[in-house]
Amino acid sequence: MKRMGQIMYLHKDSYAEYEKRHNNLFPEMRKALKEAGAHNYSIFLNKEDGMLFAYLEVDNVEKYNDIAKTDAAKKWWAYMEPLMDTNPDKSPVTVDLDELFHLD
Repeated sequence: MKRMGQIMYLHKDSYAEYEKRHNNLFPEMRKALKEAGAHNYSIFLNKEDGMLFAYLEVDNVEKYNDIAKTDAAKKWWAYMEPLMDTNPDKSPVTVDLDELFHLD
């Protein structure tokens, strides 16, 4: 199992809509995340600047990264694109973080 941390960037006027959409996550996206081995996935918001911090645990990083190839992820990205900073393929701009400390 690998713990992962990521930073993403939400538009300041989209906080409530972002939360609403995640509370109604597409069933096919939920299934794709589970099939990719994602566990304990949480996203936190810094309301001052719109920075999102995502924490998740995955069984296998390569398998998890393959989620980007799924129709479910591409549909979700297109749905979320108006709310956040995105790449040309509509995937969220993401900064992967290196784990420096963990207390079990």
